[in-house]
Amino acid sequence: MRTPQSITVNDDERLIPIWSIVAAALAFVLVEYYFWLVLPDGKHKMPLGLRLYFNLSWGLLASLYFLMVGYVSKDAPRRAMSSRFWIVLCFVMPGGIGAVLYFLLRAPVVSRCPACSTHVQSDFHFCPQCDYRLTASCGNCFRTVRGTDIFCTTCGHELARDHMPARLRVLGE
Repeated sequence: MRTPQSITVNDDERLIPIWSIVAAALAFVLVEYYFWLVLPDGKHKMPLGLRLYFNLSWGLLASLYFLMVGYVSKDAPRRAMSSRFWIVLCFVMPGGIGAVLYFLLRAPVVSRCPACSTHVQSDFHFCPQCDYRLTASCGNCFRTVRGTDIFCTTCGHELARDHMPARLRVLGE
């Protein structure tokens, strides 16, 4: 497994890098330049309302494209995925299909086990290296439960008999 880059939940605003914001602003300005200065000198005269509509919509689409590529460049390492591959795919696939594929196929966020520091996926209930209990789960069917639940919503098992670890008991109170 590839070593993931660690970005905490509170740092989600940093998932769009500065270079992506600058590229998005530059793309928007270039589209504005094209629609206001280059296009009117051509053979085809476009009505002002239509030109304004195309100007803003194409400018926003170009800006969003660069912001999306920047997001993918920061989000893929958090999920232990190849950021280079997904950035190239986002640029090569037309019409945002690369971004749609990224969001459909992306892996869960990877975190560290508090006991042994092994990289584990966020949907794991137990650490695969040290058997440390990572999330509250039913002792009978091993489905995820909330810390405040008394019975498992899937099988009806009484969760008080599972001897939930103290750190999960505190979250439930």
